[in-house]
Amino acid sequence: MSNFNGYLLEANLIGGQWVGADSGATTEITNPATGAVLGTVPEVGGAETERAIAAASAAFKSWSKTNLMERVGLLHKLHDALMDHQEDLAQLLTAEQGKPLFEARGEIAIGAAYVRWFAEEIRRNKGEIIPAPTNDKRLLVTHHPVGVVGMITPWNFPSSMLARKIAPALAAGCTVVAKPAPQTPYSGLAWGKLCQDVGFPDGVVNIVTGDAPAIGGAIMANKDVRKVTFTGSTGVGKLLLRQAADQVKKVSMELGGNAPFIVFDDADLDAAVEGAMIAKFRNMGQTCVCTNRFYVQAGIHDAFVAKLKEAIAAMKVGDGTEDGVVQGPLIDENAVKKVEGMIADAKAKGGEIVLGGARHALGQTFFEPTLITGATSEMSFSTDEIFGPLAAIYKFEDEEDAVAAANATDYGLAAYAYTKDLARAFRMNETLEYGMVGVNSGLITTVEAPFGGVKESGMGKEGGSQGLDDYLITKYTCVAGL
Repeated sequence: MSNFNGYLLEANLIGGQWVGADSGATTEITNPATGAVLGTVPEVGGAETERAIAAASAAFKSWSKTNLMERVGLLHKLHDALMDHQEDLAQLLTAEQGKPLFEARGEIAIGAAYVRWFAEEIRRNKGEIIPAPTNDKRLLVTHHPVGVVGMITPWNFPSSMLARKIAPALAAGCTVVAKPAPQTPYSGLAWGKLCQDVGFPDGVVNIVTGDAPAIGGAIMANKDVRKVTFTGSTGVGKLLLRQAADQVKKVSMELGGNAPFIVFDDADLDAAVEGAMIAKFRNMGQTCVCTNRFYVQAGIHDAFVAKLKEAIAAMKVGDGTEDGVVQGPLIDENAVKKVEGMIADAKAKGGEIVLGGARHALGQTFFEPTLITGATSEMSFSTDEIFGPLAAIYKFEDEEDAVAAANATDYGLAAYAYTKDLARAFRMNETLEYGMVGVNSGLITTVEAPFGGVKESGMGKEGGSQGLDDYLITKYTCVAGL
């Protein structure tokens, strides 16, 4: 097996050293498209995590006081290193995660763009001087790094999800203990090597793999970790929030979604179908901002379904490294079973399978891209996140009904709406209870804008000028006797 020019790292980075687990235990990592073993990673627990936190805590004392332009310069070097090694990193990402290579290349590129964005944004991290009520005082507001940051990232975007946490943390002067997802650890470990190669000091970035409850437990229990950032399921997010309460840790949570995609009668049909394909089938439907529910107005319903069916049927399924492939495998067997369960549930409740609906002839965890019509609010995907290549179509009559149905979920991450009516576009901004709304766009994530949800989809923002806030504390100083 290739080691992707040295980026497949079978060790953890703690205090500048590449080490194994104290017990010597390892876990095999496999390629979901082929089942082939890529290699192993250490199966560490609480003791190793404590050492990583201690290393980060020691490094924070000096790193937090480095010159601003030194941090900025290292971040620019990190951006360049990511882009210089984009192909190796993308190949590694596809090997462990399964997404098509063109998507993996895009993920490395947006990760690099987040690094560059925060290198620029930290230079605009202004404080303020407040007019004092009396002339003998000056009132200052300043921003300071929060401290050691614990990061827990998911398998669906194993590189870019770490990028948008690690970049603002390092820019702000924080140090890091990161735990990548067990299915896709290599893309996370590669960040450790990149940071080391460009000259970040030992202990500033530490990366551990292994026993999630033990690692997470150590991060949550240790007082030196002042901030925890998590991307993943709402269930785990709630558990971490409860644990964070004991020390009142600063937290940011990017949790599950149940994105509606509303197509109004006046929409540009071709644009809506194009947006639907991106919003539904990117990463095989395994993104937190993926469309979960398509609400299509009655007047355009049949035409939309026909065009969407044609587009889905044209998708090539296969190993992500093959030319022309746009749908790789699902991450694991549990993911396949979840989609199968939702399809069975929809069929039992009157849904019609227009296309797909079963495991793919390629075997492994490949699944046929699926289109279901006649979806109703009783079906499980109305309330639960699909995380697979299943498009469910609901028919609606008027705008009020569509918005009410779109909002009838505990989640509030992303929503999409297609319309040519300007007034309606602005109403979507106001009436959809979501942290992000795409009007006439199926792909809205960009480094310049704040990414994050409302309701049970989380708290805090990643990206945009707001993306630094979670890694800084605000301090007020009153200087008197003037």
